[in-house]
Amino acid sequence: MEKSRLETKVGLFVCIGLVLLAALLIQFSKGTSLFRGTYNLKLHAANIGGLKLKSSVLLAGVAVGSVHQIQLEPSGTNVTIILRIYKEFPIYHDARFVIEQSGFLGDQYVSVIPTTNQPPILADGANVDCQEPFNLQEVARGAAGFVQRLDETAKKLDASVTDLRAQVLNAQTLANFSSAITNLRVFTEQALSTVSDIHSLIGTNGSQIGVTMSNLVLFSTQLNRLGDSASDILTTNGANLTAATKNIQDLTVTVQQFAADVQAGKGLAGTLLENPQVSTNVQLLAENLSEVSSNLNRFGLWHILWSHDPTGPDAGKHSALQSPRNRQ
Repeated sequence: MEKSRLETKVGLFVCIGLVLLAALLIQFSKGTSLFRGTYNLKLHAANIGGLKLKSSVLLAGVAVGSVHQIQLEPSGTNVTIILRIYKEFPIYHDARFVIEQSGFLGDQYVSVIPTTNQPPILADGANVDCQEPFNLQEVARGAAGFVQRLDETAKKLDASVTDLRAQVLNAQTLANFSSAITNLRVFTEQALSTVSDIHSLIGTNGSQIGVTMSNLVLFSTQLNRLGDSASDILTTNGANLTAATKNIQDLTVTVQQFAADVQAGKGLAGTLLENPQVSTNVQLLAENLSEVSSNLNRFGLWHILWSHDPTGPDAGKHSALQSPRNRQ
C-alpha cells in the first residue's frame, strides 16, 4: 500500500514537472519570461509582408519584445499587429515603427526608430501606425516595366538615328558640308591675308597714324575748350540774350501790327497810301528814279556832272535827267 502511494506521488510530481516545463518552453518560445513584466502595443499597417508571430521587436537594434498576435481587420484593408514589449523599455509617442528585413533573404522584424523622445510615453494598448515593409516583388515589377519602357525608348532612339542618317548624313548633305568647310578654309586664308595687309599698313604708316591720333586728341581738346567757352558765354550773357530775344519778339509784334494798320488804312502810313494824290506822286517818284538810274548806267555820273554845253549834241541826252514834271 505504501509502495502504491509512493508511485502515485512520484507520478504526480513528474506530471507537475512536465506541465511546468511545457509552460516554460512555451513562454521562452514566445520570447517572454514569467519574471519580466510586459505591455502591449497595437500597430496598424496596410501590409505586413512576411512578418510572422514571435518575430523580434528591436528598439535601436536592441530586442525589446516580440510579435504576440497578427489580426486582419474586418474591413480587410489593414492588419493589426499586437506587440508585447518589456516594461523596462519605454517607447515615446514620436517613435516610428517600420517592418524591416534582416539581410536580403532574412526574417522580417518590427524596428522601432526613436526620434526626439518627446513625452508622453506609449501606454499599454496604445494604437500606433506602422510603415509597411519594402516590397521587393513590387519593385521588381516596377523595374520590369521600367526596363520595358527603356527598351521602347531605345527602339525609338534607334529609329531616330536611322532617320537622321537617311535625311541628314546622306551624300548630298556631306558634299555640301565638305564644300562649306572648303569655303570656310578659303575665307580664313583671305582673312589672314587681310589681317597681314592691315598689319603691314599700320607698320608702314605708324608715324602718320600717330600724328593723326595726336591731331584728333588736340582737336578734341580744343573742341572741349570751345564748348566750355560757349557755355561760359551763355552763362555770363544769359540775361542779355534773354532780353535780346524778348526785344526781337516785341519788334516782330510791332512790325506785324504796323503792317496790319497799313493794310487797314490806319495811322500816318495808311492815310498816305490811301490818298490818291500821294499815291500818284509816289508812282512818279518811282518812275523818275528808274529813269535816272538808267541814264547813270548809260552816260555815267562824271559825264553828266562835267558837261558844260547844254545846247550841244548831247543836250537831248542830258534832258533825260529832267524830271517828267519839268518836261511837261
